[in-house]
Amino acid sequence: MILAIGEILVDKIVENGEEKNFLGGAPVNMIINAKQSGATCAFVGRVGNDENGEFLTGEMKRANLDRLDVQVDCDRKTTVALVTLTDGERDFKFLRDNTADYHLDFDAIDFNAYKNLSIIHLSSLMLSEKEGVEFANKVVKKARELGVKLSFDVNFREDTYDSKERAIATYLPFIKSADIVKFSDDELELFSKEKDVLNGCLKLAKKGQLFLVTLGSRGSFYYLDGASGTVPTVPVKPVDTTGAGDAFFGAFIASVEGKELTSSNILLAMKKANEKGAQTTQFYGAVKV
Repeated sequence: MILAIGEILVDKIVENGEEKNFLGGAPVNMIINAKQSGATCAFVGRVGNDENGEFLTGEMKRANLDRLDVQVDCDRKTTVALVTLTDGERDFKFLRDNTADYHLDFDAIDFNAYKNLSIIHLSSLMLSEKEGVEFANKVVKKARELGVKLSFDVNFREDTYDSKERAIATYLPFIKSADIVKFSDDELELFSKEKDVLNGCLKLAKKGQLFLVTLGSRGSFYYLDGASGTVPTVPVKPVDTTGAGDAFFGAFIASVEGKELTSSNILLAMKKANEKGAQTTQFYGAVKV
């Protein structure tokens, strides 16, 4: 089983003056795509006791995950992301002042309920707040105690921090702790200070740590213990790129779960991941449930 933990929020997509609500949050998108790719999946997140929270919980039930644990916060509102589309590319603005997504209750999570757990996926949006960092550190410790792999999507959001330097310092311990880390090429350059993707991986990766790097129109790249490779993209004309990276990661994790991380297994998983990411750009919103 793959367990994703992190933000669940409403994506309010504005196009031509019209606003529509969609299920959102990187770990939500990732785990639904993993489920659609054949994995056994679970999710933990937190919403407010409000209309947006009810909408998200209803949408998550439609996703038919194997286990769903959405905590309800009676003191805080559900988080909202305003998504503006320009030629299929998206821009986010988060409405996130003391909202529910990063106030997850660690003690309320029954890790014994996730049968045959093999991977815990941790999201990054929570790291912009001290409560989220404290929670994420508990998740890292729990993954080590359980002897399961930890995956981490960098998904860097500079606008949720007061400075880029603080953001980088906050992220780095989690990048170092994870067994599987996904970057975009821009994110890898930001954290490694290297323009070349391979050099960036060489600078940051530890022994046994798998790095995945999405390269946009150039496809995707992996690095693991000196081995590396690139898989070409699937050419499409995007309608909405929201969630494409999450779809990529969900399909990849589903494909490698329980398998040895050989070059052939990684490259095959990347091919499936590229295809899933491309498919996601062909409709509005991050996921279809």
